[in-house]
Amino acid sequence: MSSGIFDIIGPIMVGPSSSHTAGAARIAAVARQVSGSTPVQVEFYLHGSFAETYRGHGTDQALVGGILGLSPHNKDLARSMEMARKAGIKTEFHRIDLGDVHPNTVKIVMRSSDGSQSMVVGSSVGGGAITIHSVNQVRLEFTGEHPTLLTLHQDRPGVLASVTGALAEHNINIAFLKVLRQVRGIEASMVVETDGEISEVLLDQIRQVPGIRKAHYININRDEMRG
Repeated sequence: MSSGIFDIIGPIMVGPSSSHTAGAARIAAVARQVSGSTPVQVEFYLHGSFAETYRGHGTDQALVGGILGLSPHNKDLARSMEMARKAGIKTEFHRIDLGDVHPNTVKIVMRSSDGSQSMVVGSSVGGGAITIHSVNQVRLEFTGEHPTLLTLHQDRPGVLASVTGALAEHNINIAFLKVLRQVRGIEASMVVETDGEISEVLLDQIRQVPGIRKAHYININRDEMRG
């Protein structure tokens, strides 16, 4: 399959490196949507190259910008730290060894005003592309390139069929689907990448499926990343 010029050079971005800015902003945008509410505190645990060069390469600004919903090419990315302070969002950066993972990896821990906490671990793999490895300590994998449904559900017959059936009812085509079992007969997770956007009505319908414990909808290519 041939590649277009955009695929070769990657997205327009602010900063010296797409891995350290565009990818970082996209990982943080995923975390923002997983949280589901405006955070009051965000901790970034930086691994490998991210930990060594995050200030010089603007990774810190990109991560905070993603939390604020700024796109990688938004000029306000350079003042994202100031914007976060004005919004009452406390940010902290820590160096950490996350083990055998990509050198551009970050763990993002978000706390909301109601006391709830969410966590995302993701890697910036080059050219602005990302891979998310876990959400709220549930192991899974997706890129954020497509609208993505994430579920945590009871590992039992019928759950997968009910979810895919609900998508079909709303004329949503599945581009990719993967099920990961945490504990046989007890808990599993599902990643469903789709060709179309999932509405709030459909998401609520999926959350009502017997056996579904949690469901998140991730679409960082929609209107969440401004500019």
